[in-house]
Amino acid sequence: MRADARRNYEALMAAARELFLEQGPDAPLDEVAKRAGVGAGTLYRHFPSRNDLVAAVYVADIEAMCDAAEKLVSEADPSSALGGYMDLHLEFSMRNSGIKKAIREMLADGDTRPGLTLCKTRMYDVAGDTLALAQDAGVARKDLDSATFLRMLHGITLACEDNPEMAPAMLQVMKAGVLSAKQSV
Repeated sequence: MRADARRNYEALMAAARELFLEQGPDAPLDEVAKRAGVGAGTLYRHFPSRNDLVAAVYVADIEAMCDAAEKLVSEADPSSALGGYMDLHLEFSMRNSGIKKAIREMLADGDTRPGLTLCKTRMYDVAGDTLALAQDAGVARKDLDSATFLRMLHGITLACEDNPEMAPAMLQVMKAGVLSAKQSV
């Protein structure tokens, strides 16, 4: 991608992310272009449909969350890395609930964009690896698999969609059950 095209792409992504957080994924695409400082033609060259833009924002956000989690794993002890991952995942999920709903609808309608499945695979891999490191270090329950771990995090997100202020307390309860060096199971 040429440098000017890359700048336009990044500006569109930033504007879309901001507008989607403010108004949801049904926000006017003309406003995305306006905030990015580009014309509608530039928007549609990069993202031919609303779903293309929503998917691109979602994938980029998951990639950023996974990058941050991998950095935690490389810099922190296993217990702190797993707790930090849980914080990152919940923050991401709570912030992007409208986008996640749009993605679920796209997938239910048969959307098979490779980026959507690849980022989901990476998220599962990072969560599983982080959990396994903590389990191997003896600081996390050994009877917990990565799919259940992620379902628990998703459950908090779903339970707190209408009351996000409840999420931190629910996450603390989950952490208390997951992070325990005394678990011998």
